[in-house]
Amino acid sequence: MISVCIATYNGAAYIGEQLRSIACQLSADDEIVISDDGSTDGTLDVVTSLGLPQIRIVHHTTDHGYVSNFEHALKAATGDIIFLADQDDLWMPGKVERCLSLLEHCDFVVSDARVVNFDEEEIAPSFCRLYHSSRSYLGNIIRFRYLGCCMCFRRTILAKALPFPHNHKLCTHDNWLFLVAKTFYKAVIIDDKLIKYRRHEGNTSNGGAKSVNSTAFQLKYRLYLIGHLFRRAFW
Repeated sequence: MISVCIATYNGAAYIGEQLRSIACQLSADDEIVISDDGSTDGTLDVVTSLGLPQIRIVHHTTDHGYVSNFEHALKAATGDIIFLADQDDLWMPGKVERCLSLLEHCDFVVSDARVVNFDEEEIAPSFCRLYHSSRSYLGNIIRFRYLGCCMCFRRTILAKALPFPHNHKLCTHDNWLFLVAKTFYKAVIIDDKLIKYRRHEGNTSNGGAKSVNSTAFQLKYRLYLIGHLFRRAFW
């Protein structure tokens, strides 16, 4: 069974199109877990109007923010295979099939993406080339450049990943999941562009853009992650 986890907040403009691009690649026995962070723009009205049998809505009512919202979705997921998805992107045809074939031989997959604007006009043909994503473990400690919405993994990853370290300012969900997978499991990075990654004024994350945080904060961030990875080794 597949669980697709989506953290929503005021995503009415794009969520319908995204859900249709996902649902057509799933079976009726799979699920799309929508964890909503208190949307006020009719996001959940759009979701329910689609009438998709895979959709299951859970309400995130505490510790608001996209990191804790994704954690809430993951805790609610019941599938053996988990995909992360953002509310405003689009899945390319064949994404699920391609990822499932890889997960037969590994625990975690992260792919590339095409970068588009709100009208789906291409900004860059490759997110990873645009942001110089590193494939090495150390490279992703120094500068993380992969997208949570391009990740899928076996449920076993959650044994080490959950709960997330509590300070979400020092631990984003995608960085943490990637590092847990690279540290304790078999992780694969592929060049396939399996989603259209939409950038617009309403994005809640910086999408790989250069950090504006101080050097001291960035050092604290990395030490926090390393410390928690070390602790998980003894779980």
